[in-house]
Amino acid sequence: MTAVTDRDQLRYIAGQAADARVNVELETEGMTLNIGPQHPATHGTLRIVARLDGEQVIWAEPVAGYMHRGYEKLTEVRTFPQVTTLINRIDWLGSFANEVPFILACEKLMDVEAPPRAQYIRTILFELSRIANVSLFLGDLGVQLGALTPVFYAFRDREYVLNLIEGATGGRFHPNFDRIGGLKDDLPAGWIDETKAVMKKMRRFCDEMEELLIGNEIYQARTRGIGVIPSEVALSYGLSGANLRGSGVDWDLRRDQQLPMAWDKCDWKVWTHPDGDVFARVWVRLQETREATKIVDQLVDSMPSGPIMAKVPRIIKVPEGEAWVSTENPLGEMGYYVVSRGDIGPFRVKIRTASFNNISIASWVLRGVYVPDIIAILASLYFILGDIDR
Repeated sequence: MTAVTDRDQLRYIAGQAADARVNVELETEGMTLNIGPQHPATHGTLRIVARLDGEQVIWAEPVAGYMHRGYEKLTEVRTFPQVTTLINRIDWLGSFANEVPFILACEKLMDVEAPPRAQYIRTILFELSRIANVSLFLGDLGVQLGALTPVFYAFRDREYVLNLIEGATGGRFHPNFDRIGGLKDDLPAGWIDETKAVMKKMRRFCDEMEELLIGNEIYQARTRGIGVIPSEVALSYGLSGANLRGSGVDWDLRRDQQLPMAWDKCDWKVWTHPDGDVFARVWVRLQETREATKIVDQLVDSMPSGPIMAKVPRIIKVPEGEAWVSTENPLGEMGYYVVSRGDIGPFRVKIRTASFNNISIASWVLRGVYVPDIIAILASLYFILGDIDR
């Protein structure tokens, strides 16, 4: 009888002690978490060093430089026409859009303007690059949050857009198609009809993403109110593109500057969202993809006839001078500051990429979030490591 009583008493004491341990706030030591440099959520070889208190980030710092390829110095030992082969690879998903601001800067120095038909085709291919780039982003974001299905939809439908780019330029990822003064070739027969059919498919893809991913209550719980960037902070870090418009700033270089392109010949809308969180940045990109399909449709319907190349010398020598041109690329503002000494190649090229600013804000926006939110925030900022380590 006594043994049973003692055993029950010990069991009671142990139970009370366990309850006490559960109810006491445990103070844990700080922990340093390394994400990367080989983590898929970082879109390349990037390392994020995060200092944690429990599961909350108290300090974070991006460590770039693992895949530096020295584009800016490589341009100094290339002729002007050869540079497009290099800059195609800065944002490997951006395709043709990477070439345009550099070519425009060279044309500015040479006082040359591409013919109207070339300007239309440039703008169409630019927007097709945006659609191919951002559609993959939308599907890939689902994977980062644990939803596998959207990325299969994205890869499926992006192929149609890449087919169009390849059909016109001969290059699927790296077209190398833009030329100082115009374009390498005109559009092939039947290309416009195929383009209009693909634009319908991409609008259906946007509807599918809105229903499958954006409207999902689990997705919304993981993205709303997470990684909020106020507009003044976004501006102070030099954010651009959807990251800036997702914080409510109505700014788009396609509308807000004059370039020899064809955006001003179309009726389209710049979308913004006031919340500044992960959800807002993704939502803005979804709307931009829809708008890009409308821009392409309007341009192919109103494209002028005529030549696709202006008269330029066979051997390009850009006059001495300096020029800066930036465009609204898929990831944000991409600009080239080209310095020429009157030779066949540039003396210096400084490249302003969107991704560098997109990742620079990570140390600010990751402070105070929880570990699972790190991945959602990094994915929503959307950066390409080749676009950083240039």
